[in-house]
Amino acid sequence: MDWDTVIIGAGAAGMMCAAHSGGRTLVIDHAKAAGQKIRISGGGRCNFTNLYAAPENFQSENPHFCKSALSRYTQWDFIDQVARYGIPYHEKTLGQLFCDTSAKDIIRMLLDEMTQARAELWLQTSVQDIHQRDGGFDLVVERGGQQTLTCRNLVIACGGKSIPKMGATGFGYQIARQFGLPVTDTRPALVPLTFGQDIMADLKPLAGLSVPARVSCNGTSFDEGLLFTHRGLSGPSILQISSYWRETNAVSVHLEPDQDILSALKTRRSTAGRRNLSTALADILPARLAQHMVDLSMLNGNLADQSDRALAALADLLTHWELTPTGSEGYRTAEVTLGGVGTDALSSQTMQAKEVPGLYFIGEVVDVTGWLGGYNFQWAWSSGWAAGQAIAESL
Repeated sequence: MDWDTVIIGAGAAGMMCAAHSGGRTLVIDHAKAAGQKIRISGGGRCNFTNLYAAPENFQSENPHFCKSALSRYTQWDFIDQVARYGIPYHEKTLGQLFCDTSAKDIIRMLLDEMTQARAELWLQTSVQDIHQRDGGFDLVVERGGQQTLTCRNLVIACGGKSIPKMGATGFGYQIARQFGLPVTDTRPALVPLTFGQDIMADLKPLAGLSVPARVSCNGTSFDEGLLFTHRGLSGPSILQISSYWRETNAVSVHLEPDQDILSALKTRRSTAGRRNLSTALADILPARLAQHMVDLSMLNGNLADQSDRALAALADLLTHWELTPTGSEGYRTAEVTLGGVGTDALSSQTMQAKEVPGLYFIGEVVDVTGWLGGYNFQWAWSSGWAAGQAIAESL
C-alpha cells in the first residue's frame, strides 16, 4: 500500500500533523483509541494550551529550537480552532485553558480535522520494522496479520516514556538511533519528588496538606501550590521544579511567599504574646505544618518568650527550608519526558531530519519540554502543524 505520509502515533502531535499534511496520509497507533493522553489530561478536561506560551517556558539543549514552530502556530491559532468548533473553555490559573466539559471535545475536534483532510487512522496497529528505500520508507506492521506499507514521508509522533500504563515506550528514540540521529539523556519530568526514610518519617504526618510555596533549584523558582503526600512532595510547584532538579541537589522551599512571616510574628508577639508559638504560626500555616516547623526550629514556649533573633531564625527556616530528594516517582506518574531526539539533527522550520529526507520528529519525542500548564500541548500543536505544512508543500 502506498502512502504519501505515514505518522506513527495518534496523539496530540500526530493528529495535528495529519490534519495539515495533505495527500494520502495514514496515522497508526498501537492503542485502542486515539488521543489517550489527551483524554486523561487536566483531570479529564485537557489543559490544551496556555495564554502565555512562549519559548522561555520550554527546556532543551538548544533553547532556540522551539521558537520557529511556536511563532508560526501560536496558542491563539489553536484557541481560534477550539472556538470554531464551539468547544466551551475557561482559564483556570496562570493562563491555563481547560475544556468546560471534557477532554474528549479536543479529541473529537482533531479526529474531525483528520477526516476533513481525508487522513486515515489505523488503531491497534504495531510497527514491526522500518527500512529506508529510494524515495521513502517501508514499514512492516501488525494489524491482524503482517503487511508492508510504503510511504514517501515518515513522521514519528509516538511521544516519550511517561505514563507507561497508557502504552508509552521509548520506541521513537529507537527509530531516531536507527537512522543515526542523536538522542539526549531522558528522564521523568513534571513528576512528584521522593525522599529517604529519615525525611519521610517527618513528612508523612503532613500528608494531604497543601500550601502556597516558592520552590527553587538550580537557579529556577516556581510560585505555586505544594502538596505533602505519603510518598514525598507534589503539587504544581514541585512538578515544575522536578524538571530542573538533579540527583544530590537540594530544593529550597519558601512557605507562603506572599507573606512577610517575620513581621507577622513580631506583630502577634506584641498583641498576643501569651499565645503558644506553634498556635500563633498556625494563623499563617496549616496547624500540623506549623507545629512541624516549630519542632524543626527547636524553639518552644510562648511568642513573648521569643527574641527578635529567635523569630528571625524561625522565619529564615520557613523561607529557606532545604530538602534533598532521593529521586522521583519516575515515568509511572511523570507527565512528560525531559530530553529526547537531539534538535541539532532536525530543522526547526520543518521538524525534518537534516540527514534523512522525509523523516520527521514531532511532539514529546523531541528534546523540547514545556512547563506544567498546557505548554507541552502547545508544543504538540505547533510542531505537528510545522511538519504538516512542510509535508503538504513538498507534495
